[in-house]
Amino acid sequence: MSDSTMYAKALIQAVHGDSPVETPDAVRDFIERITFAGPDEILSMLHEVMAEDWMALPVWARNLAYRLACLQRSDDPELLREAAADLLCFGPDWDAEAESLKQRAARLET
Repeated sequence: MSDSTMYAKALIQAVHGDSPVETPDAVRDFIERITFAGPDEILSMLHEVMAEDWMALPVWARNLAYRLACLQRSDDPELLREAAADLLCFGPDWDAEAESLKQRAARLET
């Protein structure tokens, strides 16, 4: 298990567990780790934690992770579409951003 996955799981436990006092530490640790992670590490973490429980990772954490991965790999249409699909699952607040990502992906492929 990668460090990013470990921090993501700690965040999930802090948010959904019996000890909300741990939330600030888990949030800080997750944000610090994800901020400096490369796109492969970020995507690996997302895929791993979502495979275990698709809804466990807070939406804001998913959005941040996908955003950071997309910023680092802005020319990857597959990643842009994956991030767009995830945004659409928690809509309508991010529908415009999701459509923008899908349009960027389409432009990259032409």
